[in-house]
Amino acid sequence: MKAVIMAGGKGTRLQPLTRLLPKPMLKLLDRPTMEYIVELLAKHGFDDITITVCYLADAIRNYFGDGRAWGVQIRYQDEPVPLGTAGGIRALHAHLDQTFIVMSGDGLTDFDLSEAMQSHRRSRALATLVLTQVACPLGYGVVEFDANANITRFEEKPDVWNRDRSYFVNTGIYILEPEILHFVPPDRPYDFGRELFPALLRKGIPLNGHVATGYWSDVGTLQQYYQTQIDMINGRVHVNLPVEVAVR
Repeated sequence: MKAVIMAGGKGTRLQPLTRLLPKPMLKLLDRPTMEYIVELLAKHGFDDITITVCYLADAIRNYFGDGRAWGVQIRYQDEPVPLGTAGGIRALHAHLDQTFIVMSGDGLTDFDLSEAMQSHRRSRALATLVLTQVACPLGYGVVEFDANANITRFEEKPDVWNRDRSYFVNTGIYILEPEILHFVPPDRPYDFGRELFPALLRKGIPLNGHVATGYWSDVGTLQQYYQTQIDMINGRVHVNLPVEVAVR
């Protein structure tokens, strides 16, 4: 099965750590963040992986190579000019000829991707958004859906929130059919959450929301970078930890 890992961002909120390393290569307990993502994909049968790269791309290429060390095949797509999340994927349309998954290379999760794929196939939707529940939605894309898991509304990074309720947010993990790329303009940057998905809803095209259980962290700030590693040490996330940590 095919997967795309988006790994081209500069990670400006994590400076100065990202001045010499791209964000996906920042270490979580002595292993690059994206290594955990590659392992998760391999675990669930996604063995054909394309990594989109831009900022300090050689650091990623030199570490992961062709992917054989992880039992997968890795290829790279250079993005010299930022194309947005959807635009960067559209550039791969010739290769993405079957159902595929999109993930970010700068987060950490142990979600059951096989379960998400089953949800997608049952829905027969063009896209399944993998969602998780949070108490504070600030900084996230909030997603609302009906009793049949059909997405009904998006709100990108709200300014305020109701502290008496919880929210379902977009994790940036998508399972997509190749046909969805026909809706992405070829001549300008284009974003999944801000542009493509709302546009599809306006056209009446159903989108599926899959609420995943497990751990997810977008590792977007220095505070979250620190907290994610504390969570790993405390066993809140199920990933392959470095031996020296796992034996404690």
